[in-house]
Amino acid sequence: MDEQLTDAPPEVSRGLPGWALLAIAVAVIAVPVIVGVILINTGDSSSPVVDAGGASEAGGMGGASDGMGGGMGGSDDAGGDSTSPVAIVERPAGVLAFSEIQAGDMVLEASGDGMMLLVTTTIDVACAVAYGPTEGLGAIATDTDMAGGGHTDHSPVMRGLESGVDYFYMVQGIGPDGTLYQSDLMRFTASADIVVAPAVDPPAPNIAALARVRDASSEYSDAFGASNAIDGDLATEWSSAGDGDDAYIVLEFDNRVIVEGVGFRTREMSDGTSLTTSFTITVDGGETYGPFDAGPGLAVALVDFAGYRIRIDVATSTGGNTGAIEVEIYGEEEM
Repeated sequence: MDEQLTDAPPEVSRGLPGWALLAIAVAVIAVPVIVGVILINTGDSSSPVVDAGGASEAGGMGGASDGMGGGMGGSDDAGGDSTSPVAIVERPAGVLAFSEIQAGDMVLEASGDGMMLLVTTTIDVACAVAYGPTEGLGAIATDTDMAGGGHTDHSPVMRGLESGVDYFYMVQGIGPDGTLYQSDLMRFTASADIVVAPAVDPPAPNIAALARVRDASSEYSDAFGASNAIDGDLATEWSSAGDGDDAYIVLEFDNRVIVEGVGFRTREMSDGTSLTTSFTITVDGGETYGPFDAGPGLAVALVDFAGYRIRIDVATSTGGNTGAIEVEIYGEEEM
Protein backbone atom coordinates (compact mmCIF):
# COMPACT_ATOMS: atom_id res chain seq x y z
CA MET A 1 0.00 0.00 0.00
CA ASP A 2 1.60 3.28 -1.13
CA GLU A 3 2.09 5.81 1.60
CA GLN A 4 0.87 9.35 1.08
CA LEU A 5 0.66 12.34 3.38
CA THR A 6 -2.49 14.39 3.05
CA ASP A 7 -3.77 15.90 6.29
CA ALA A 8 -0.42 17.33 7.40
CA PRO A 9 3.06 17.59 5.91
CA PRO A 10 5.77 15.48 7.52
CA GLU A 11 7.88 17.21 10.11
CA VAL A 12 11.66 17.03 10.06
CA SER A 13 12.94 14.74 12.79
CA ARG A 14 15.35 16.24 15.24
CA GLY A 15 17.44 13.79 17.19
CA LEU A 16 15.50 10.61 17.77
CA PRO A 17 12.85 9.62 15.18
CA GLY A 18 9.24 10.52 15.98
CA TRP A 19 8.13 6.96 16.69
CA ALA A 20 10.99 6.53 19.14
CA LEU A 21 10.16 9.76 20.97
CA LEU A 22 6.52 8.76 21.27
CA ALA A 23 7.36 5.25 22.44
CA ILE A 24 9.69 6.59 25.13
CA ALA A 25 7.12 9.16 26.23
CA VAL A 26 4.43 6.52 26.61
CA ALA A 27 6.77 4.20 28.50
CA VAL A 28 7.96 6.89 30.89
CA ILE A 29 4.49 8.21 31.64
CA ALA A 30 3.34 4.67 32.44
CA VAL A 31 6.17 3.91 34.87
CA PRO A 32 5.01 6.20 37.71
CA VAL A 33 1.52 4.70 37.42
CA ILE A 34 2.76 1.12 37.50
CA VAL A 35 5.32 1.41 40.31
CA GLY A 36 3.21 3.76 42.41
CA VAL A 37 5.53 6.72 42.81
CA ILE A 38 2.55 9.04 43.00
CA LEU A 39 2.35 10.26 46.59
CA ILE A 40 -1.09 11.03 47.98
CA ASN A 41 -1.29 14.31 49.89
CA THR A 42 -4.27 14.03 52.19
CA GLY A 43 -3.81 16.98 54.47
CA ASP A 44 -2.01 19.79 52.66
CA SER A 45 -4.33 22.53 51.48
CA SER A 46 -1.69 23.57 48.94
CA SER A 47 -2.24 20.45 46.85
CA PRO A 48 -3.25 21.56 43.36
CA VAL A 49 -6.90 20.94 42.54
CA VAL A 50 -7.69 21.77 38.95
CA ASP A 51 -10.88 21.62 36.95
CA ALA A 52 -11.47 22.33 33.30
CA GLY A 53 -13.38 25.52 33.99
CA GLY A 54 -10.24 27.29 35.12
CA ALA A 55 -10.27 26.78 38.91
CA SER A 56 -6.89 26.06 40.49
CA GLU A 57 -6.50 25.87 44.24
CA ALA A 58 -2.83 26.44 44.93
CA GLY A 59 -3.17 27.38 48.59
CA GLY A 60 0.21 28.51 49.84
CA MET A 61 1.93 27.70 46.57
CA GLY A 62 1.55 31.26 45.40
CA GLY A 63 0.46 30.54 41.83
CA ALA A 64 -1.01 28.12 39.35
CA SER A 65 -0.35 24.44 39.85
CA ASP A 66 2.47 22.89 37.83
CA GLY A 67 1.64 22.03 34.26
CA MET A 68 -1.37 24.31 34.07
CA GLY A 69 0.13 27.59 32.95
CA GLY A 70 -2.50 29.59 34.82
CA GLY A 71 -5.70 27.63 34.33
CA MET A 72 -7.53 25.46 31.88
CA GLY A 73 -9.84 27.67 29.87
CA GLY A 74 -12.35 26.08 27.50
CA SER A 75 -16.04 25.37 27.94
CA ASP A 76 -17.69 25.67 31.34
CA ASP A 77 -19.18 22.24 30.71
CA ALA A 78 -15.73 20.71 30.59
CA GLY A 79 -15.27 20.61 34.34
CA GLY A 80 -16.74 21.27 37.77
CA ASP A 81 -15.53 22.62 41.10
CA SER A 82 -13.81 20.22 43.47
CA THR A 83 -12.07 20.68 46.81
CA SER A 84 -10.64 17.20 47.30
CA PRO A 85 -6.81 17.21 47.25
CA VAL A 86 -5.10 15.37 44.41
CA ALA A 87 -1.76 13.59 44.28
CA ILE A 88 1.53 15.34 43.66
CA VAL A 89 4.09 13.55 41.52
CA GLU A 90 7.55 12.88 42.90
CA ARG A 91 9.58 13.23 39.73
CA PRO A 92 12.63 11.03 39.19
CA ALA A 93 15.97 12.78 38.89
CA GLY A 94 16.33 14.45 35.52
CA VAL A 95 12.59 14.76 34.86
CA LEU A 96 11.55 18.40 34.64
CA ALA A 97 8.22 20.09 35.31
CA PHE A 98 5.98 20.27 32.23
CA SER A 99 5.33 23.93 33.05
CA GLU A 100 8.89 24.72 31.97
CA ILE A 101 7.93 24.14 28.33
CA GLN A 102 4.23 25.00 28.44
CA ALA A 103 3.08 28.08 26.52
CA GLY A 104 -0.30 29.42 27.67
CA ASP A 105 -3.21 27.55 29.17
CA MET A 106 -4.25 23.97 28.66
CA VAL A 107 -7.76 23.64 27.21
CA LEU A 108 -10.12 20.67 27.41
CA GLU A 109 -12.79 20.24 24.72
CA ALA A 110 -15.35 17.53 24.06
CA SER A 111 -14.26 15.41 21.10
CA GLY A 112 -16.48 12.53 20.05
CA ASP A 113 -16.64 10.04 22.91
CA GLY A 114 -13.84 11.72 24.84
CA MET A 115 -12.06 14.91 25.77
CA MET A 116 -9.30 16.53 23.74
CA LEU A 117 -6.48 18.19 25.65
CA LEU A 118 -5.08 21.16 23.73
CA VAL A 119 -1.70 22.45 24.85
CA THR A 120 1.16 24.31 23.20
CA THR A 121 4.81 23.89 24.12
CA THR A 122 7.75 26.21 23.55
CA ILE A 123 9.87 23.41 22.05
CA ASP A 124 9.15 20.39 19.87
CA VAL A 125 8.14 17.42 22.05
CA ALA A 126 6.29 14.14 21.67
CA CYS A 127 3.31 14.39 24.01
CA ALA A 128 1.11 11.88 25.83
CA VAL A 129 -1.40 12.02 28.68
CA ALA A 130 -2.16 9.30 31.23
CA TYR A 131 -5.71 9.40 32.59
CA GLY A 132 -8.31 7.45 34.50
CA PRO A 133 -11.14 7.64 37.06
CA THR A 134 -8.72 7.24 39.99
CA GLU A 135 -5.29 8.55 40.96
CA GLY A 136 -3.93 5.29 39.57
CA LEU A 137 -4.91 6.49 36.05
CA GLY A 138 -4.70 3.36 33.86
CA ALA A 139 -5.08 4.66 30.28
CA ILE A 140 -2.79 6.56 27.92
CA ALA A 141 -3.70 8.91 25.06
CA THR A 142 -1.03 9.86 22.55
CA ASP A 143 -0.93 12.92 20.35
CA THR A 144 -3.20 12.89 17.30
CA ASP A 145 -0.79 14.84 15.08
CA MET A 146 -0.40 12.75 11.93
CA ALA A 147 3.27 13.63 11.36
CA GLY A 148 4.23 11.56 14.41
CA GLY A 149 7.36 13.51 15.42
CA GLY A 150 8.00 16.21 17.97
CA HIS A 151 5.98 19.40 17.53
CA THR A 152 4.58 22.31 19.54
CA ASP A 153 0.79 22.05 19.16
CA HIS A 154 -0.62 18.98 20.90
CA SER A 155 -4.11 17.46 20.97
CA PRO A 156 -4.27 13.99 22.59
CA VAL A 157 -7.83 12.66 22.98
CA MET A 158 -8.84 10.83 26.16
CA ARG A 159 -11.48 8.38 24.92
CA GLY A 160 -14.14 6.21 26.48
CA LEU A 161 -15.25 8.81 29.03
CA GLU A 162 -18.65 9.29 30.66
CA SER A 163 -20.10 12.79 30.88
CA GLY A 164 -20.26 14.20 34.39
CA VAL A 165 -17.64 11.79 35.76
CA ASP A 166 -14.41 13.05 37.36
CA TYR A 167 -11.12 11.88 35.84
CA PHE A 168 -7.50 12.39 36.80
CA TYR A 169 -4.72 13.01 34.30
CA MET A 170 -1.00 13.71 33.98
CA VAL A 171 0.73 15.24 30.94
CA GLN A 172 4.14 14.04 29.77
CA GLY A 173 6.50 15.22 27.05
CA ILE A 174 9.88 14.19 25.70
CA GLY A 175 12.13 16.58 23.85
CA PRO A 176 14.40 15.80 20.89
CA ASP A 177 17.39 15.72 23.25
CA GLY A 178 15.72 13.06 25.41
CA THR A 179 14.74 15.40 28.25
CA LEU A 180 11.52 14.33 29.99
CA TYR A 181 8.85 16.73 31.22
CA GLN A 182 5.96 15.79 33.52
CA SER A 183 3.05 17.66 35.06
CA ASP A 184 1.49 17.15 38.47
CA LEU A 185 -1.65 15.02 38.73
CA MET A 186 -4.72 17.05 37.77
CA ARG A 187 -8.47 16.51 37.60
CA PHE A 188 -11.36 17.37 35.30
CA THR A 189 -15.04 16.52 34.94
CA ALA A 190 -15.99 15.06 31.57
CA SER A 191 -18.13 17.42 29.52
CA ALA A 192 -21.84 16.95 29.00
CA ASP A 193 -21.11 17.54 25.30
CA ILE A 194 -19.45 14.15 24.84
CA VAL A 195 -21.22 12.36 21.98
CA VAL A 196 -21.43 8.59 21.76
CA ALA A 197 -23.15 6.26 19.34
CA PRO A 198 -26.54 4.89 20.43
CA ALA A 199 -25.93 2.16 22.97
CA VAL A 200 -26.22 -1.29 21.42
CA ASP A 201 -24.87 -4.20 23.39
CA PRO A 202 -22.58 -6.45 21.33
CA PRO A 203 -24.60 -9.60 20.56
CA ALA A 204 -21.65 -12.00 20.97
CA PRO A 205 -17.97 -12.07 21.97
CA ASN A 206 -15.52 -10.05 19.89
CA ILE A 207 -13.42 -12.46 17.81
CA ALA A 208 -11.58 -9.87 15.70
CA ALA A 209 -8.30 -10.89 17.34
CA LEU A 210 -8.59 -14.24 15.52
CA ALA A 211 -8.48 -12.46 12.16
CA ARG A 212 -5.63 -10.95 10.18
CA VAL A 213 -5.71 -7.92 7.91
CA ARG A 214 -5.84 -9.24 4.34
CA ASP A 215 -5.99 -5.84 2.66
CA ALA A 216 -6.65 -2.15 3.23
CA SER A 217 -7.13 0.80 0.92
CA SER A 218 -3.93 2.42 2.25
CA GLU A 219 -2.00 3.20 5.42
CA TYR A 220 -0.92 6.70 6.36
CA SER A 221 2.30 5.37 7.90
CA ASP A 222 3.62 2.41 9.87
CA ALA A 223 2.36 4.07 13.05
CA PHE A 224 -1.18 4.07 11.61
CA GLY A 225 -1.13 0.55 10.15
CA ALA A 226 -4.30 -1.40 9.41
CA SER A 227 -3.49 -4.01 12.06
CA ASN A 228 -4.16 -1.33 14.69
CA ALA A 229 -7.87 -1.72 13.90
CA ILE A 230 -7.99 -5.20 15.48
CA ASP A 231 -5.42 -4.90 18.28
CA GLY A 232 -7.99 -4.16 21.00
CA ASP A 233 -6.18 -0.95 21.97
CA LEU A 234 -8.12 2.34 21.88
CA ALA A 235 -4.83 4.26 21.94
CA THR A 236 -3.90 3.06 18.44
CA GLU A 237 -5.75 3.41 15.16
CA TRP A 238 -5.65 2.62 11.47
CA SER A 239 -5.60 5.65 9.21
CA SER A 240 -5.82 5.64 5.45
CA ALA A 241 -3.72 8.07 3.43
CA GLY A 242 -6.49 10.48 2.46
CA ASP A 243 -8.95 7.88 1.11
CA GLY A 244 -12.10 9.56 2.46
CA ASP A 245 -15.20 7.64 1.33
CA ASP A 246 -13.01 5.14 -0.56
CA ALA A 247 -11.30 3.72 2.53
CA TYR A 248 -11.73 0.02 3.28
CA ILE A 249 -10.22 -2.78 5.33
CA VAL A 250 -10.48 -6.54 4.76
CA LEU A 251 -10.25 -9.06 7.61
CA GLU A 252 -9.72 -12.77 7.01
CA PHE A 253 -10.23 -15.73 9.34
CA ASP A 254 -8.58 -19.15 9.03
CA ASN A 255 -11.87 -20.83 9.92
CA ARG A 256 -15.38 -19.92 8.83
CA VAL A 257 -17.06 -17.64 11.36
CA ILE A 258 -20.71 -17.13 12.23
CA VAL A 259 -21.21 -13.39 12.71
CA GLU A 260 -24.03 -11.70 14.62
CA GLY A 261 -22.68 -8.17 14.62
CA VAL A 262 -19.88 -5.85 13.54
CA GLY A 263 -18.58 -2.96 15.62
CA PHE A 264 -16.91 0.09 14.08
CA ARG A 265 -15.17 2.82 16.07
CA THR A 266 -14.21 5.63 13.70
CA ARG A 267 -11.11 7.75 13.97
CA GLU A 268 -11.40 11.52 13.63
CA MET A 269 -9.14 14.56 13.44
CA SER A 270 -9.40 17.65 15.63
CA ASP A 271 -10.52 19.72 12.62
CA GLY A 272 -13.59 17.49 12.10
CA THR A 273 -12.22 15.52 9.15
CA SER A 274 -11.66 11.75 8.97
CA LEU A 275 -14.96 10.97 10.70
CA THR A 276 -16.82 7.99 9.21
CA THR A 277 -20.58 8.57 9.29
CA SER A 278 -21.68 5.29 7.70
CA PHE A 279 -20.12 2.00 6.58
CA THR A 280 -20.97 -1.20 4.72
CA ILE A 281 -20.00 -4.84 5.25
CA THR A 282 -19.26 -7.32 2.44
CA VAL A 283 -18.85 -11.05 3.06
CA ASP A 284 -16.53 -13.26 0.97
CA GLY A 285 -16.71 -10.82 -1.92
CA GLY A 286 -20.45 -11.39 -2.29
CA GLU A 287 -23.39 -9.99 -0.35
CA THR A 288 -23.11 -6.47 1.06
CA TYR A 289 -24.92 -5.31 4.20
CA GLY A 290 -25.68 -1.71 5.12
CA PRO A 291 -24.96 1.10 5.06
CA PHE A 292 -24.96 1.35 8.85
CA ASP A 293 -24.71 4.61 10.76
CA ALA A 294 -21.41 5.39 12.45
CA GLY A 295 -20.05 8.33 14.39
CA PRO A 296 -18.11 9.10 17.54
CA GLY A 297 -17.86 6.08 19.79
CA LEU A 298 -18.63 2.45 19.03
CA ALA A 299 -21.30 1.80 16.38
CA VAL A 300 -22.67 -1.76 16.38
CA ALA A 301 -24.33 -3.19 13.25
CA LEU A 302 -26.50 -6.24 13.87
CA VAL A 303 -26.11 -8.81 11.08
CA ASP A 304 -26.49 -12.53 10.46
CA PHE A 305 -24.03 -14.22 8.11
CA ALA A 306 -21.17 -16.71 7.94
CA GLY A 307 -17.92 -16.51 6.01
CA TYR A 308 -14.15 -16.26 6.00
CA ARG A 309 -13.49 -12.77 4.68
CA ILE A 310 -15.14 -9.58 5.92
CA ARG A 311 -14.66 -6.25 4.17
CA ILE A 312 -15.59 -2.96 5.85
CA ASP A 313 -16.04 0.02 3.50
CA VAL A 314 -16.44 3.66 4.49
CA ALA A 315 -19.70 4.67 2.80
CA THR A 316 -19.85 8.32 3.88
CA SER A 317 -17.46 10.48 5.86
CA THR A 318 -16.16 13.98 6.44
CA GLY A 319 -13.23 13.18 4.15
CA GLY A 320 -9.51 13.05 4.73
CA ASN A 321 -7.57 10.27 6.41
CA THR A 322 -10.51 8.06 7.31
CA GLY A 323 -9.98 4.81 9.18
CA ALA A 324 -10.85 3.05 12.41
CA ILE A 325 -9.69 2.96 15.99
CA GLU A 326 -11.18 -0.53 16.26
CA VAL A 327 -13.18 -2.96 14.15
CA GLU A 328 -14.93 -5.65 16.19
CA ILE A 329 -16.47 -8.88 14.89
CA TYR A 330 -19.07 -10.43 17.18
CA GLY A 331 -19.62 -14.13 16.72
CA GLU A 332 -17.86 -17.50 16.88
CA GLU A 333 -15.86 -19.87 14.75
CA GLU A 334 -17.96 -22.51 13.02
CA MET A 335 -17.34 -25.94 14.51
